[in-house]
Amino acid sequence: MIPFPREQTDARGRTIRLVAPPRRIVSLVPSLTELLAALGLDNAVVGLTRFCVRPPDWKRRKTIVGGTKQINVERLLHLQPDLVLANLEENTREIVETLDPHVPVFVTHVRTLDDALQMIRQIGYLTGTESKADALATTIAERFTALPSFPSVRTLYLIWRNPYMSVGGDTFIHDMLRRGGFENVCAHQTRYPALQPESIRELQPEVVLLSSEPYPFKEAHIEELRPLCPGATFLLVDGQPFSWYGARLLETPAYLQRLRTQLPIRLPS
Repeated sequence: MIPFPREQTDARGRTIRLVAPPRRIVSLVPSLTELLAALGLDNAVVGLTRFCVRPPDWKRRKTIVGGTKQINVERLLHLQPDLVLANLEENTREIVETLDPHVPVFVTHVRTLDDALQMIRQIGYLTGTESKADALATTIAERFTALPSFPSVRTLYLIWRNPYMSVGGDTFIHDMLRRGGFENVCAHQTRYPALQPESIRELQPEVVLLSSEPYPFKEAHIEELRPLCPGATFLLVDGQPFSWYGARLLETPAYLQRLRTQLPIRLPS
């Protein structure tokens, strides 16, 4: 084991230095909160956001410092953390820069499975749990490698309503779609493009996946969208296997396989 102090460079290119294993961690990212639990760091995590729903009992036992976009800085600093975990997309620059002078802030940016595996190992290194982190990352990688090669289906993945919003080719969700054979019809766009109804019609997806988060799509929204894509298969999907890039990835390969079984079987022409 490499002794402390340890240094790690984050997604901003900023290097943080920890003189000892962190024992007072605040997580500002739901998927990273779950990762910390998987690494056995329950006793070390003192703060999280109200969106950190996994593990389910942590919100009751830890201090809530706010949401992912707005936090109570005074409450967070009162916890005297020795490490704060943040994300380039889920948290704001203002939050991170406000905390930087007071506490080591490690900022992640995950756009692909490879990024996620590297991030898991980085956090394991920072927290002195590198053996568990490496085992977790290795298992996740093996499960994705074992996925079959699926026939490609043109897919629209929606994350928001009013306006409808999808995912571009530079997002983590896009990489998860790709690994399930779901060809992202918005891959030519970046980040989270807003779509007018006529744009959805022109995309002509074969499959429309309506995510449970951040907007909680329901059955009624399928009927709302069906006239725009009359020939498509609509599925309500759990957004966590597509967008949570920590320990939740253990379940994503099996979830992708289950989704594929819900698609109509195509007969050879």
